[in-house]
Amino acid sequence: MADDGKKIRRFLHLGGKGAAASGQAAASEQVASPGQDDSSLNDAERGLEPLPIGRERMVVMRAVGLTKVYEAISDSDGTGRGALELFRELDLKIFGGEMVAIVGESGAGKSTLLHLLAALDRPSAGDVWCGESRLGGFTAREAAEFRNRDVGYVWQFHYLLPEFSALENVAMPLLAQGMGRASALEKARFWLGEVGLGDRTANRSGELSGGEQQRVSLARALVTEPKILLADEPTGDLDGKTAEAVFQLIRRLHAAHGLTSVLVTHNLEFAARCDRVLRLRDGRLVDSNPPTTG
Repeated sequence: MADDGKKIRRFLHLGGKGAAASGQAAASEQVASPGQDDSSLNDAERGLEPLPIGRERMVVMRAVGLTKVYEAISDSDGTGRGALELFRELDLKIFGGEMVAIVGESGAGKSTLLHLLAALDRPSAGDVWCGESRLGGFTAREAAEFRNRDVGYVWQFHYLLPEFSALENVAMPLLAQGMGRASALEKARFWLGEVGLGDRTANRSGELSGGEQQRVSLARALVTEPKILLADEPTGDLDGKTAEAVFQLIRRLHAAHGLTSVLVTHNLEFAARCDRVLRLRDGRLVDSNPPTTG
């Protein structure tokens, strides 16, 4: 048990993207308010209401009036930049069971949008709802618990902990939740089998190929059975053949396990094979195939 405690502390204190990859970012650093604190406002004052329930198509996640602006930076030597507005008053609905692709030029704000949906960052205005939970009302601890419980996050880089085996990396979010070691390892073993790595459980990340590392990352994202899978360029670091294999794996798992998935990608071919494509352009989100709600 002492060894498990050390592993969990290593996992939680890795910091940055490595820890956030499994929903356990150092929340006090990751969830920083951009110059405003609206936590004292109630939902009515913000003009937001919980998602209604009982619709034929369940809305798993919704963004309302989402705005992200980075304030101007000025340095003593005269360098710096002006205020940078990525997007303003974006509205977005993600329905249960659909696979949505977000595309757009580099710098358009695609990854930032995904960070907001995962409570890794706070918007300048607006809010995000997951079910009946308002992400803007979370404390730092609640945001970290939300990521570990409800969100499976896959980064472009795998961010596996190099000193641990593939099995231990996948089990880490469950151990962080307090699940017993035997149960966590059993569940991790199942998900490694689901991504085709049942025979690689004892290998460390340095002993795996790039495609295998990303498959371990995918298993780690899904081991908690999250409400939504968010993937930020999950094939961006892979060669064409391996990228195709990983994308096909994501599609297979999405269908087999009834996932709700949102993928940021530059690969328009992959995007076209999703249920819906959202294009982020000039601060606006354009839906190429709006879903029917009837």
